[in-house]
Amino acid sequence: MRAHEAGALHGDLGQRGPAWLRTPHDVNALVPQLWPRTAIRAEAGHLEIGGVSVAALAEQHGTPAYLLDEDDLRSRCRDFASAFAEADVFYAGKSFLCKAVVRVIDEEGLFLDVCSGGELAVALAAGFPAERMGFHGNNKSVSELSRALDAGVGRIIVDSFQEIDRLTALATEKQQRPQVLVRVTVGVEAHTHEFIATAHEDQKFGFSLAGGAAYQAAIKILDEDVLELRGLHSHIGSQIFDTNGFEVAARRVLELQAQIRDARGVELPDLDLGGGFGIAYTTQDDPSSAGDLAKRINKIVESECELASLRKPKLSIEPGRAIVGPSVLTLYEIGTVKDVDGIRTYVSVDGGMSDNIRTALYDASYSATIAGRASAAEPILARVVGKHCESGDIVVKDEFLPADVQPGDLLAVPGTGAYCRSMASNYNHVPRPPVVAVRDGASRVIVRRETEDDLLALDVG
Repeated sequence: MRAHEAGALHGDLGQRGPAWLRTPHDVNALVPQLWPRTAIRAEAGHLEIGGVSVAALAEQHGTPAYLLDEDDLRSRCRDFASAFAEADVFYAGKSFLCKAVVRVIDEEGLFLDVCSGGELAVALAAGFPAERMGFHGNNKSVSELSRALDAGVGRIIVDSFQEIDRLTALATEKQQRPQVLVRVTVGVEAHTHEFIATAHEDQKFGFSLAGGAAYQAAIKILDEDVLELRGLHSHIGSQIFDTNGFEVAARRVLELQAQIRDARGVELPDLDLGGGFGIAYTTQDDPSSAGDLAKRINKIVESECELASLRKPKLSIEPGRAIVGPSVLTLYEIGTVKDVDGIRTYVSVDGGMSDNIRTALYDASYSATIAGRASAAEPILARVVGKHCESGDIVVKDEFLPADVQPGDLLAVPGTGAYCRSMASNYNHVPRPPVVAVRDGASRVIVRRETEDDLLALDVG
């Protein structure tokens, strides 16, 4: 790799691109696994989603904009609910949360994870049943825990001894007996980016299994007998394709469950193995179907329960980005096309790291296509960049676009449903884009575009 003073994102392979990226036979073709299920290239050459041309959506709603394929979202909810029919399937609120999506999750019968007071507020405002919620977080405040108890949140995933004490005091004061799970750090290294691997020992989440803290936490809750300990929780990371990590995690968590049974005669009824299943951002990604994941994970749990002489607990899973991630694409307008001394072509769009920080934060890879037309031009290797005052403001590191790409073209980036709008910012005082749901040939705004008035409203100086 070539060194570059501006950082690793700039010191790669230039015009050759990464080793896995191949020159497409047809630069207009859509790779199905990357796009929402209703996305097609229409006869006129433009991209359609939910039966609506993206050109029409751009004209009506402007760019940049997040476009959510509602049928795709609902179908992925149903895929997981059907595949894991005997389990509770939790939607990750942190991936993307707004009232309209909360209502979809509710209507499709899923459960909901929240991890802050703000996420809890959105869920309650949308009318989601509190008893179908789980409350995560490594530093829940007293006020957040109090609100969760008042709302009747179904289960709280405790993450520290201090939290157990806080929750025990609140439960005693309110004369409640909340259901809790102990989050266990199982020491499994997930094959993912270090910032989204959450089960190795040296990180902020959970109680260490190896150090004995997880066992001590469970025994503390059982002996104090104020909180109702329902089970154990494990989450090894995010954007995971290999289920081998779940096998190791299940074995270690169930060994702990057997240890608790032997010490206190209690066989905990619930087990949450997390999830964080991967999705396709580029052609190098090969995610498993919900059905395949369910078969493998159920087999793992059944086998490990048999080895530990335990009854199979009620399983919960958290698919994470696998539900909403593929359901959204981001639509941009190209403003500048710049060839830099034969090194590469930079294609600048009207958004960037304020609406998708993941490339800069996680070195994430994305795909893209010219969306407003088809092109007969030869493909060229390009880098899609944003409008922000940072050289690391990169949306798509490497992608083949037609050689006649030009200002005014629409460009679509798939796989932006998870962690793009939810991590969006106002960097450079750029207002955040709207979220537009599309279905059956019609569109509706479910999160409106921010305006300069919104930015100024917070500035009380």
